[in-house]
Amino acid sequence: MERILSVAQMRQADEFTINNLGFSSSELIERAGHAVVSVIRSKFLGGRVLVCVGKGNNGEDGKVVANALSKLHGFTVATLNVQNGIFKLFEKKYDIIVDCIFGTGLNRQVEGKYKEAIEKINQSGAFVISCDIASGLNGDTGKAMGVAVKADITVAIQEYKLGHFLNDGLDYSGEIIAKDIGISIWGDDYFKKMSKKDMSRFFIPSLRNVNKGDFNKTLVIGGSKEFSGSALLSFNALTALKMGNGYSYLAVPDCLYSAVVGLNPECIIKSLPSNGNTLIFDELTYANLLDCDSIAFGMGVGVSEEIYKILKYLLKNYKGRLLVDADGLNTLAYYGLDPLKNKACEVALTPHIKEFSRLAKIDKEDITDNLIEKAKAFATEYKVV
Repeated sequence: MERILSVAQMRQADEFTINNLGFSSSELIERAGHAVVSVIRSKFLGGRVLVCVGKGNNGEDGKVVANALSKLHGFTVATLNVQNGIFKLFEKKYDIIVDCIFGTGLNRQVEGKYKEAIEKINQSGAFVISCDIASGLNGDTGKAMGVAVKADITVAIQEYKLGHFLNDGLDYSGEIIAKDIGISIWGDDYFKKMSKKDMSRFFIPSLRNVNKGDFNKTLVIGGSKEFSGSALLSFNALTALKMGNGYSYLAVPDCLYSAVVGLNPECIIKSLPSNGNTLIFDELTYANLLDCDSIAFGMGVGVSEEIYKILKYLLKNYKGRLLVDADGLNTLAYYGLDPLKNKACEVALTPHIKEFSRLAKIDKEDITDNLIEKAKAFATEYKVV
């Protein structure tokens, strides 16, 4: 697992390292600048570089970058202090622009000369490398504060930040490379990013002396006459089998059965009772589905009391892992969340922002400003993923 820190957590780690481990602020700045230089040198042998600096430590990092590239590594370097508001240097062509205007502490809209400089960087056609975070992104929410640098590479100093991955973060950060500069990180109260190594444990090679009955059964329940493709789009039997399942089932309303049978030959199709359009509840039918190890429910089923009955039955009686998506979420939002409190199964919910707004009865803007906190609070209250 790779750590992802909030702005406050990173600031605390900086202060601890300076106050307790004998590092000076200027030494950490020097290390941060050289971390950016190491990434530049791994990508470029030389070239024309413009380093754009602002005030604060991020700007100081930029001065270290400019000095090291010019004096130690033979790059042709110009430095632009954005605070001066004189942008004639942008009239020249550069291979690389290094963005050191704002750090992770930005919490206001970008305006005036700073906005103009960021726009010129984005229009330059140069390869853009941002120090710690693309200038203009909020370090915690990842929102572009009016305007933000669109980086090709972001060099995250010491650790990834929440703003690299939330809201606009991924669209503006480019490739994100974390560089250790010796700041002390302690404890384990951080959000984490799964690495390829972490993911590999889900793809364990199986023994040879086995058959499909030795592995799990996965079931997708979804679709309606109006949204006939939803269940198919969410269900790729080959993927489920490659993940280690022995059996992959797709259950659709009986009005869709003839349309989907045979489309996925690896998949076993089940026909469920419907009203001619979407699913209706029948206890015996759903009791016969409870032996599956994992169930995904809700894609394209519509919102109705019958769908709510199905969800309540599954939550109360199913013992495996239940993923609720799309109209399953909308149904819970409309008819009530109480079934989530009295469940027999492990539950994962997969809402997008609007669906989560309906579920949690929270304004969309409030969610995007506090994504992690709102999701964590909901997951804790209802004991879901």
